Amino acid sequence: MNKLEMMYEGKAKKVYRTDNPDYYWVEYKDDATAFNGQKKGTIENKGVVNNKVSAVLFQLMESKGIPTHFVELVNDREMIVKALDIIKVEVVVRNIVAGSLAKRIGLPEGTVLPKTVLEYYYKDDELGDPLINDYHIAALGLATPEQMEYISTTALKVNNILREYLAPINIDLVDFKLEFGLHHGQVLLGDEISPDTCRFWDKTTGEKLDKDRFRRDLGNVEGAYQEVLRRLQA
Repeated sequence: MNKLEMMYEGKAKKVYRTDNPDYYWVEYKDDATAFNGQKKGTIENKGVVNNKVSAVLFQLMESKGIPTHFVELVNDREMIVKALDIIKVEVVVRNIVAGSLAKRIGLPEGTVLPKTVLEYYYKDDELGDPLINDYHIAALGLATPEQMEYISTTALKVNNILREYLAPINIDLVDFKLEFGLHHGQVLLGDEISPDTCRFWDKTTGEKLDKDRFRRDLGNVEGAYQEVLRRLQA
């Protein structure tokens, strides 16, 4: 398979066409953004870590019967994925209160939720990815009710699989974002699963092992990303 022209550059990845229209070539970047692009920077080797972590976790999902867009790693920073028409609904799964949820519902960060919370956001950078609900999704025609039923059910399955997988390596899954897309009419899990899109906390110390270290200027950002990869590969 050959890498052709770049078709899209986002905050964290570049996506290229290939000579097979069913597949894209994805390059993970070291660029970091937060607060809807208001804060920008670079996290050294973040692209390498996110590429490898996503590959491990996508392969885990496939092994548990959840279809994803992942095909194979090309090198440390690049992977081949199935071409998706992205569904413009970002799904956030929350197990512990953190980030914007703490402000929105008035609970202290770190509060364990008695029931997992699912949230939907309209994937639109110009609008700042606003929080939406099923009625908005239907009114905007973002996905069918059947697709949303599959997406919500799958998101909760992914949550259970990840929590079970991460517990033995002493990581709490606080919350995470998922994206889905259509490949020949089938809904597949896409985007990435990484310290960019998940909040990972050390179970013992509560140390943040994710992009919150960049958002909040906590230092040792690169070390936290590398630590997640090290534990996954141990």
